[in-house]
Amino acid sequence: MTFVRTILGDISPESMGLTYSHEHVVIDNSYATELNPGFLLNDETRIVVELREFYKNGGRSMVDTMPANCGRNPLLSATISKASQVHLIVPTGLHLEQYYPVRHWRYQLNEDQITQLFIDDVQIGIDRFDYNGPLVKRTEHRAGLIKLATGKAPFNQHQEMIFRAVVNTHRHTGVPILTHTEFGEMALEQAKLFDRLGADLNHVVLSHVDRKVDPDYHRQVLDTGVRLEYDSAFRWKDPNPNGTYQLLKTLLPQYSNQIVMGMDAARNRYWRSYGGLPGLSFLLTDFKSDLDHMGLGEYYQKIFYQVPQKLYSFQRIES
Repeated sequence: MTFVRTILGDISPESMGLTYSHEHVVIDNSYATELNPGFLLNDETRIVVELREFYKNGGRSMVDTMPANCGRNPLLSATISKASQVHLIVPTGLHLEQYYPVRHWRYQLNEDQITQLFIDDVQIGIDRFDYNGPLVKRTEHRAGLIKLATGKAPFNQHQEMIFRAVVNTHRHTGVPILTHTEFGEMALEQAKLFDRLGADLNHVVLSHVDRKVDPDYHRQVLDTGVRLEYDSAFRWKDPNPNGTYQLLKTLLPQYSNQIVMGMDAARNRYWRSYGGLPGLSFLLTDFKSDLDHMGLGEYYQKIFYQVPQKLYSFQRIES
């Protein structure tokens, strides 16, 4: 039996409802927010207000994507999920190197140690202190996703080790994999490496790829079997054409079983509850209307319901 692991426990894939596939719901005080104060998302009241509006407009689940020691707060995430009724899937894994200090533990541990840390997040519970040390106090709230991130350059040895630890965890637990790409670069290389390492590509999604508006490139990546997540629909500004819409028009008819969407609204200036725009309900309102106007409304159910339910379910590969 497949299941989806939320911060409040396991649910059936069908219970996910309408799902945003790449969000940032909680980013607590961390090295990442010291570098980028606009990333700070830890005001419980404002977050609940925004998520209740999302729920009111039909949203039911969000994939939260800030991984280990990068602003997670499992207790806050659980409180917000209860108060808003929105299912939150919270990850383990690691983000780009730039979001960690140069002497961070990620550079001190070996592949087996990092793999075990990830497995414990998935199977036992996320550390109350998000591995800020010196103590580890695991909560009952478990990770339902594992993340890694790469930039525009070819993978270095450290990143390849993180790939192996992520796939080790995925193969041991069945946890789905989500990645960060930098403006879509290295997406094809990510997909090929996951394939070589033995990941189930039906449960691998590469994010932000719509920032590289090259349909032929997207076809190459999609033909490997991975899923792609687009999240820039609200970012394109006149007089530039909307690259996300261009890609959807071109690719959805052939690849509707491999494309999901989110907003990646990691900066509080995108949240209405923080005084920003467009707000997290954008994909439920403006975007939905735009999709209908483009003659693509028939794909809405797949993007937000059917594909996420398969993608984010646990599928055990090894015994």
